[in-house]
Amino acid sequence: MATVTPNEQLQIERANDTGLRPIVFVHGLWLLSSSWNRWRELFEANGYTTLAPGWPDDPETVEEANRDPKVFAKKRVKQVTDHYADAIRQLKAKPAVIGHSFGGLIAQRLAGMGVSGATVAIDPAPFRGVLPLPISALKSASPVIGNPANYSRAVPLTFEQFRFGWANALPESEAHELYSTFSVPTSGVPLFQAAFANLNPWTEAKVDTLNPERGPLLIISGEKDNTVPWAIANASYKRQKRNPAVTEIKEMPNRGHSLVIDSGWREVADTALAFVKQH
Repeated sequence: MATVTPNEQLQIERANDTGLRPIVFVHGLWLLSSSWNRWRELFEANGYTTLAPGWPDDPETVEEANRDPKVFAKKRVKQVTDHYADAIRQLKAKPAVIGHSFGGLIAQRLAGMGVSGATVAIDPAPFRGVLPLPISALKSASPVIGNPANYSRAVPLTFEQFRFGWANALPESEAHELYSTFSVPTSGVPLFQAAFANLNPWTEAKVDTLNPERGPLLIISGEKDNTVPWAIANASYKRQKRNPAVTEIKEMPNRGHSLVIDSGWREVADTALAFVKQH
């Protein structure tokens, strides 16, 4: 059972006290929840209350994360999903959930559990039934899945790996800035779970796409994303659009996997905000 931290409990109590509609942000691999700070400010300025729980045992800062990377090891998809579900079930109002990368997969899992009122999955990691495996996605995942021993490790990215998988659509100077500001080690397990999801009927990397309580869903895809290319995002959309609820997909031109943290974050955030407001 995942345990909500004292800081996360304060966020839950604050959200309930405001009486406003809550937004829950879910970060993905190689980031911390602080990567959502600008998004939280924007959504709160538009009349929402926000929460950004971390993954279980996440450090508070990038500096702390890089000093003690082993805390990230062995975090699994179900464990992380349960952690967010524990927080959401304490909210008085059903939230919208916005997730990026593996956070986009977690957000879709939460939607499939019927605990979100609307969901935005940004460059979401693939789940069971999503079949395309573009070469760029395999290359982006190779720092982890290229070595089976990484299954139980915390794995950082080198700058060159970050540049290819995240910041390929950015000037090198901005890529260096993002790498030093945001990038932390990550658990190897989820990447192995996603990579072998279609070979494992019992995988945790699966989503209930048919639950009628799923609610409206938007998938956002960066046109130049090497980590989760359009082929993966669109295949996820095709699985999801069988649901009776509203299902949409939007491609952001000239954007890579860093689209939620780079200098163009506001365009992506406004797209997500408009969808949440509408639904």
